[in-house]
Amino acid sequence: MKIKSFALSVFFILCSSVYAFAGDLTVAVAANVQYTFEELKAEFQKETGIAVKQIIGSSGKFTAQIENGAPFDIFLSADMDYPQTLEKEGLTYNAPKIYAYGTLVLWTMNGVDLSKGIKVLGDPTVGKIAIASPKTAPYGRQAVNAIKYYNLYSKVNKKFVYGESVAQTNQFIMSKAADVGVTAKSIVLAPNMKDQGQWIEIEKAAYEPIAQGVVILKQARKGNLEDAKKFFDFLYSNAAGEIFKKYGYVLPQ
Repeated sequence: MKIKSFALSVFFILCSSVYAFAGDLTVAVAANVQYTFEELKAEFQKETGIAVKQIIGSSGKFTAQIENGAPFDIFLSADMDYPQTLEKEGLTYNAPKIYAYGTLVLWTMNGVDLSKGIKVLGDPTVGKIAIASPKTAPYGRQAVNAIKYYNLYSKVNKKFVYGESVAQTNQFIMSKAADVGVTAKSIVLAPNMKDQGQWIEIEKAAYEPIAQGVVILKQARKGNLEDAKKFFDFLYSNAAGEIFKKYGYVLPQ
């Protein structure tokens, strides 16, 4: 009887653990929102008690994964194009909505003189320039647009080293594998990044507005839909808005 009781106890513990894990709200988070999301998650969990698990990566790769059945409940993209693509494919529960506008900065750990502005990229003393891949990362596409705006692309494109996302781009910058890089303002304003290197904001007129979109995915219908709706609404609360602004994002009107 004792053996049976022990076996049953183990069984119920395992079932409870699986259920708790399965119940976690899983959010695919664009790399530029990485540090911001930590505060958003903490505030949301404090308000609701709902457990949240985040996966960090590039918006393009997330889109491909979602198309192939990845078990995400919500997708926080670095643009609106990817969520709108998923909506057209019938993979979303609701229509995508802008949650914030991102900002580009030039960041260096290598002592590059940023007083010259973005034109310093053409300086012969600047060897490698890190940007996110324009193929999969919206911040990479807008980095290219900004560089083209200043008529620098043909002069500097051979210097590019590509990160698959903003996160990998930041690694190139922080490790000094690149002399300078274009990244998100939300990264350099993160508490653990402040006072590391030097950065300047790139003029917003130089690139298209980086409208970042969020969408609830059909996957959420399998058990997390109500929690997903609560998190979606939370992103437009005053508390979330203050967190976004703290990290340099501009809120939608």
